[in-house]
Amino acid sequence: MTETSSPGVFVSWTAWWTSVAPDTVSLRYFLVLAQELNFTRAAARIGIAQPALSARMRRLEAELGTSLLVRNTRSVVLTTAGAALAESAPPALAALDRAWDTARHAGAGELGTLRIGYSLSVGAETAPALVDRLIHSSPGLEVGAVPMATPEISPAVADGRIDAGITRGEQPGRGVRRFLLRGERVGVQLAQHHPLAEHAEIEIAEAAAYPLRLPDRTANPVIHDQLSALFRDIRPAPRFRTPAVSFDMSQRDLRDGLTLAPAGEAAVTAAPAGLTWRPLHGAPTLTIHLVLPREQSPLHRRIRTVAKTLAYELHWLPD
Repeated sequence: MTETSSPGVFVSWTAWWTSVAPDTVSLRYFLVLAQELNFTRAAARIGIAQPALSARMRRLEAELGTSLLVRNTRSVVLTTAGAALAESAPPALAALDRAWDTARHAGAGELGTLRIGYSLSVGAETAPALVDRLIHSSPGLEVGAVPMATPEISPAVADGRIDAGITRGEQPGRGVRRFLLRGERVGVQLAQHHPLAEHAEIEIAEAAAYPLRLPDRTANPVIHDQLSALFRDIRPAPRFRTPAVSFDMSQRDLRDGLTLAPAGEAAVTAAPAGLTWRPLHGAPTLTIHLVLPREQSPLHRRIRTVAKTLAYELHWLPD
């Protein structure tokens, strides 16, 4: 509907709205009065002066164009219109309250569908923890998370195929913002019976004496380069092996003690039976990042808030 100066064709939006939308505050006051049938008691329940309540009721009747109450010095009686309003208003107000709540939750990023892409290397602990927290903190969110090739996550966030990503390392990509979610000590995963497993911490040169198992670089060039760089100055040069199957779950060469696998501290939680993890002395920290679009909606801001709270609660980041 639009404003117009032509009489009788269109009603202005303002006039139309005020003709069909009564003052909801006065309507709520009326319902209290309809229960008490006494201006003094109703005003006390509401917490306003009696004259202010009387003025509200007169204005409500004027808006509706009908009498709602029969007043005298001793009592208040509902008219037929008043009784009808007292019966029909509560469910209408309840529906309105639900609509307001829905709008508020949507504005806070607590409603909708949330799609998260994560690299396989964070799927054992970090991604499940964040997804679980999002589900429990925002019941109105429908959360889905899928593993993706790490180099594809930032582009998928940027073009809207997913709403958020979780990656190891600060992956390159335009149109996104990266937030540090977790810092991990770097170590090696190895067989429990391996001689180096007896040490609480392993020297980088000692680890380099054994074949080192690294995933194919195409799976995550950033992390691959960071891990291989740990051994750049070691002589003789270490021997790197790439498993035939990326993220091979059997890890037989590790179990047999033939190789070591440089890995972040999350490997402690994800270590299969027969394997353990030891930190490398002097190694830098690996990082895990939350990836969000550069232009962020309330939903994205909600993810960021929940992720930040979770990171500090679980000591993923320093206080």
